[in-house]
Amino acid sequence: MKLSIAALLVASASAFAPTPFQTFTTSLNAVSKKDTYEVTLLPGDGIGPEITAATKTVLAALCTKAGFKMNLSEALIGGCAIDAVNDPFPDASLEQCRNSDSVLLACIGGYKWDTNPRELRPETGLLKMRKEMGLFANLRPAKVLDQLIDASTLKREVIEGVDVMVVRELTGDVYFGTPKGIDIVNGERVGYNNMIYMEHEIERIARVAGDVASKRGGKLCSVDKANVLDVSQLWREVVTDVITKDFSDVELSHMYVDNCAMQLIRRPKQFDTIVCGNIFGDILSDEASMLVGSLGMLPSASIGDSGPGVFEPCHGSAPDIAGENMANPLAMILSAAMMLKYDLDRPDEAQLLEEAVEAVLDMGLRTADIKQDGDGCELIGCVEMGEAVAKQVE
Repeated sequence: MKLSIAALLVASASAFAPTPFQTFTTSLNAVSKKDTYEVTLLPGDGIGPEITAATKTVLAALCTKAGFKMNLSEALIGGCAIDAVNDPFPDASLEQCRNSDSVLLACIGGYKWDTNPRELRPETGLLKMRKEMGLFANLRPAKVLDQLIDASTLKREVIEGVDVMVVRELTGDVYFGTPKGIDIVNGERVGYNNMIYMEHEIERIARVAGDVASKRGGKLCSVDKANVLDVSQLWREVVTDVITKDFSDVELSHMYVDNCAMQLIRRPKQFDTIVCGNIFGDILSDEASMLVGSLGMLPSASIGDSGPGVFEPCHGSAPDIAGENMANPLAMILSAAMMLKYDLDRPDEAQLLEEAVEAVLDMGLRTADIKQDGDGCELIGCVEMGEAVAKQVE
């Protein structure tokens, strides 16, 4: 078989046919403040059930303190869903998530499923959830806490005061562009993917980033590779147009992705809010997270034009410590705080959770991932950390 990429692109043109242009006014609150919320929990795999249980303890204390109700119901995703129903994100889970006010996800994956065919891998369930729920924007903060500043591998003077938000587009780019695959060309295998963005996809993520930046330090850095990629040239043009017209109070700058990767390590305090496409954001958000010193401390939010968002810690499922009461639940607890702020219209309660987390750190309580030799802090487990945060909330 002789492969023509150009021919494939023409044949697949309908996949990229532009939809009628519209103006997106994405809201960062899915529901209005109310007395009772329906929240779906996705414990997932590995340490997921443990950090979910710890977070439920904290949320129960918060509801009692603040006088509202949160009905928590669990659903399947990831490896546990494959084992149970041979589907990494079954339709029943999707329907339950869609009918919720918000979704709180722990983590997915593990060695057990690494050799499965792609359609039966935990990560495929995560991609399906993002696509089917229209979760196109990922908000990933990286804030260095004074209590954990020595946990970072970078010098104190470099990271002290760092507070960066990475806004990543989630449903386009090379991860979803078609055609893609592996074919035989002239007797050898050829693998190909397509980095594709439509104008409206860039516009809506630019709007989210502009909104976030306007509520933070008022600075937005758009990251691309416009010197060599046509798709990045379009990205830069659309982002510039949106921010210039609709967010005049935001200071916009542009940076090539390779330079941004260097600057995040060299001088991270220059950044406030960063917006980038899917693959660049995947890499840069992980890099930014290590400024903090541990993925166990970092929450994230994935939101769409409407409907519930999905809030999850940035770390993986850590199957090697699953069931040993060693996991750090703080990232999931902070993800619950983001849920309260961005989905449930409860910013005061979100701040209460954040302050409770800082309070337990001030007390010198640490899980294994954030414990430093000779720091004089007390090593505790996942259950105990959840209880400690709940007590501070009370």
